[in-house]
Formats: sequence, C-alpha cells, structure tokens
Amino acid sequence: MATVQDGVKPEPTQEEIDDESRRIRRLRILVRLTVETIAEGGLSAEEASGMIAATRRVALEMFPGKERAFDLIYRPQFQRVMHAVYRLQ
Repeated sequence: MATVQDGVKPEPTQEEIDDESRRIRRLRILVRLTVETIAEGGLSAEEASGMIAATRRVALEMFPGKERAFDLIYRPQFQRVMHAVYRLQ
C-alpha cells in the first residue's frame, strides 16, 4: 500500500482489495468449519475451547490488530454453539 502523506489515506489497489477478500473468505470458512465441528458434539469442552482459541490465533495472523473485530463478529457464534452443546455460558 502507498504511504500516508498529509493525513490522506491512499486508495487501496485492486490487488490489495482482492487479497483482503480472499482472507475474509478463508476466515469465514475456518469459522464455519470450527462451529460445525463443535456442534457435532464429538469434542470435549476443553478441545472445543482450544479450537476456538486456535481459530482466533489464525484470524489475528491474517488480520493483525483486529482482536476487537473478531470478538464482536465471531465470539457470539462460538458462545452460542458452546452453550448449545456443552450448556456453558
């Protein structure tokens, strides 16, 4: 991405937009697979929590500094499935 000068952010290139779109798609697939795996009920609560933590780590590697966004967007899904399968709050 071009550098910021005079406080004006440069427009992202099409390549940067495409790259971000690919990363978002991959993250959505990863989250969906994690939720579906947990929902099957074949894991212990500890294993499911570990999967969620691993998914979060991968997400933050893909999107550094976006912890809050991950927590706002995906944590509720994980909490719902954990509550449904393991009766956890």
